Amino acid sequence: MNDMPETTKPELDGKAIAELAEQLNQLLKLRTFPIGMKLFADVAAMEAVHGLRRPSKGKTFSTCQLVTQSRMAGFTLGITTENVPPFSSCSSVIGLDAPGDIYTSGRKMEGVWFENRAAAAAHQAQMPRVTPGTYNGLAISPLRTGRLDPPDICLFYGNPAQMILFINGLQWRNYQRYDFSITGESACADSWGHALKTRTVSLSIPCYAERRYGGVADDEMLMACPPQDLLRAVTGLQGLSKAGLRYPIMPFGPQAEPAEGMAKSYAGKS
Repeated sequence: MNDMPETTKPELDGKAIAELAEQLNQLLKLRTFPIGMKLFADVAAMEAVHGLRRPSKGKTFSTCQLVTQSRMAGFTLGITTENVPPFSSCSSVIGLDAPGDIYTSGRKMEGVWFENRAAAAAHQAQMPRVTPGTYNGLAISPLRTGRLDPPDICLFYGNPAQMILFINGLQWRNYQRYDFSITGESACADSWGHALKTRTVSLSIPCYAERRYGGVADDEMLMACPPQDLLRAVTGLQGLSKAGLRYPIMPFGPQAEPAEGMAKSYAGKS
């Protein structure tokens, strides 16, 4: 499968993605489970996902809390607007509804994250969001379960060294330069919001709320990408590994002359 031209690769199913997640774990030694997200227009179809849990009636969570329950505890979760704060950034980022006026006007974050209402409103206007009106539910599950068959996007948390190697893997066979956005607060818009909306690779620096409520560690960043890009990156990471470029990256030393290390990587390239 890894040797097929990218233009002819078939759509990956849940089992194949589960295998890729295991390979990713081996290559990058991740601390928590890589997970998948899938949007559903039909809530009944979402609820038919094997092993799906729904939050208790009347109880709401931020999306980043639900993501952490899945990546740390291994839960397969299904949510609708009743499970997240309604008309909030959480529900509107994933397209389950449109943001309420208290957000779009800037009133909610004025004097908190922004000095004035104009800045707060500009923040909301520029946030990547899934267009509302199509989807009514979102399922989150560890990729290893294969329960989202397939997920719309794959996500994992890692430190900056793991992230740059993953990007190097994406670039290994067919080079592409990446530009990533920074929304600031509500950074989930840069990760799952942007990736669900555009189905493209999206790297984010998790925000204050993700760290306070979602339990994201100080050194963690978040990568989101479609399944085919996960395949592309894992293929690239395997190629890099064969060239001796692996995680963890062994430090050569800031006072050591680099020629010896460079010789191992670039032998015969003069």
